[in-house]
Amino acid sequence: MRAGPGANPDRLRGQVRARYAQIASGAVGSPRSGCTGATTALQIGYREEELAALPQGANLGLGCGNPTSLLSLHPGEVVVDLGSGAGIDCFLAAKRVGPRGRVIGVDMTPEMLAKARAHARSGRYPNVEFRLGEIEHLPVADRSVDVVVSNCVINLVPDKAAVYREACRILRPGGRLAVFDMVATRKIPARERADPTLWSSCSSGAVEIPRLRALLRTVGFTDIAIDVASASDPVDSLKGPASLGVVAAAIRATKRRA
Repeated sequence: MRAGPGANPDRLRGQVRARYAQIASGAVGSPRSGCTGATTALQIGYREEELAALPQGANLGLGCGNPTSLLSLHPGEVVVDLGSGAGIDCFLAAKRVGPRGRVIGVDMTPEMLAKARAHARSGRYPNVEFRLGEIEHLPVADRSVDVVVSNCVINLVPDKAAVYREACRILRPGGRLAVFDMVATRKIPARERADPTLWSSCSSGAVEIPRLRALLRTVGFTDIAIDVASASDPVDSLKGPASLGVVAAAIRATKRRA
């Protein structure tokens, strides 16, 4: 499941990397026609006490939900965050897996990694580490992870199948996937698919729900649930994608045991 006809994967990836590097450095604000703004964090599922405990600056307002709210995390578990940004979901997961657990954030933008690592040091999170890498090629060993999370990132990747194959590869049998992402409720025209600005604003890279469900099943997941979140009344910063038929969804699945 790759970017559509007319789309240049390298150009799309470069646009995304450049945009998020600018956000990390403060050159531009968080996207307003796609991923959420910081003021909407409570609206999309984060709790006030969670946000208050984060290192200052870890919440850049780049998500479309709270993936750590989709499942129970247990002490001692290993969690990987795909496209970890400034680290918000890694730090929330770290509190729940405790000192015997471990959280690994993977991001392709060096500027974001620098920001996240600084937050890990200032917030004293010894059980969190951040690795440079593309989520289509995860720098994580086979069957070494209990939970994979991601927040409004996979839609930005040209090859979604590669991402979900990698998630399945690193999970132990029975491991869990918990993702918030943008999904398409209708077909997106090829012209819009190929537009790097629309793509990098969490809009035209979204996958139709039936195709996503089939993809997850094909790469090795079961117990698949895709629940659209607030499709009828999205928060203000998600209304741009909604005009294209793109909405936020909670995606849960389990890696097959056999």
